[in-house]
Amino acid sequence: MSNLVAIVGRPNVGKSTLFNRLTQSRQAIVNEAAGTTRDRQYGKVSWLDRDFSIVDTGGWVVGSEDVFEEEINRQVEIAMQEASVILFVVDIEHGATDLDDAVAAKLRRSKTPVILVANKADNYDQHYAAAEFYSFGLGDPQCISAVNGSGTGDLLDLIVRSLPEDTEVETEIDCPRIAIVGRPNAGKSSLVNAFIGEERNIVTDIAGTTRDSIYTHYNKFGMNFYLVDTAGIRKRGKVHEDLEYYSVIRSIRAIENADVCVLMLDATRGIEAQDLNIFSIIQRNSKGLVVCVNKWDLVEDKSNIVIKTFEHAIRERLAPFTDFPILFISALTKQRIFKVLETVQEVYARRSTRIPTSKLNEVMLPIIEATPPPSNKGKYIKIKYVMQLPTAVPSFAFFCNLPQWVKEPYKRFLENKIREHWDFSGNPINIFIREK
Repeated sequence: MSNLVAIVGRPNVGKSTLFNRLTQSRQAIVNEAAGTTRDRQYGKVSWLDRDFSIVDTGGWVVGSEDVFEEEINRQVEIAMQEASVILFVVDIEHGATDLDDAVAAKLRRSKTPVILVANKADNYDQHYAAAEFYSFGLGDPQCISAVNGSGTGDLLDLIVRSLPEDTEVETEIDCPRIAIVGRPNAGKSSLVNAFIGEERNIVTDIAGTTRDSIYTHYNKFGMNFYLVDTAGIRKRGKVHEDLEYYSVIRSIRAIENADVCVLMLDATRGIEAQDLNIFSIIQRNSKGLVVCVNKWDLVEDKSNIVIKTFEHAIRERLAPFTDFPILFISALTKQRIFKVLETVQEVYARRSTRIPTSKLNEVMLPIIEATPPPSNKGKYIKIKYVMQLPTAVPSFAFFCNLPQWVKEPYKRFLENKIREHWDFSGNPINIFIREK
């Protein structure tokens, strides 16, 4: 287990801003609204030849009207138990509050080293106000400004000195990224929690519970990849809050950075227009695709006829790309969730399939000869040679005399013939027509 530093404190003291500053990223959503962060967000920090992990948590709240209060506090508790060092962040502008006292009382009972961080000290005159934080009994407050970076170098020095020396450093692993995407309330967080066997992400019936894109390393049963839980993507016209806009942008970025996307559909609602929009984002970015129909336990009639009807409706709506696996699952009862992992791994493996050029020509040229491209204005198109390109997405180049006259329907014909002879299920195929 690598060294872990947890950032804790009441809402709106700048924990996510500090997390972004230390990780040199914009991974966590930052907003003036209290309670923006809900789930634990992990990142990596390098300082003075030392690497350690850092976790951003939601604001500790007691007695509020926030329906997520209990879940957020539980996530903070888990982070504090995992941590080697705790950063207790307070707001120097507002001073010590009752909530700060409640968190400080909890940290005084903890055996984990605690560093008191007085944030929002944007100028040196404000440093004098930090004296009141000595009342917490947690040592000297470290004055910083997470927004402009003032004092963060000294803070990192102190963190490195406080970390245990004998712990193994967990290096960044280069493995596939699997993004779980879909509309709000489709069961994405429930599926990730079911995979890893713990309440990693907050799950409620309220649409929009997840805000950040949460990366979780999955390494079980011989499988090794990152699971990315994303915020639900709604229609642009229905997104009115800045927070949700940022969440949607991060979800789209998660798709762009993923290798395979698991598109979650709600079995009780079927496939809707917004599901098609999310699918188009996946397709534009040439990502692998596995479609999961979640909440299958709520469907009364589970006969083969119903399953076939569902599958036909999904493939018909997502046409012309129809060569992808469809799984009927329940994240709540864990029905067929291991099959999802197996299928994802198979789809990822197919992305790297390489067909020898000789074999490709041996199979495709007779097919092209039997069904050549339609002639245009009396000119006949002759495809003489085909090869697979060395790209991340399966891509094929067909060389002919008049590439400009080969239209989209014939490209789809070539793609379908490739799929008939080789298994690229779940992956898009790019067809390029080049002049010989």
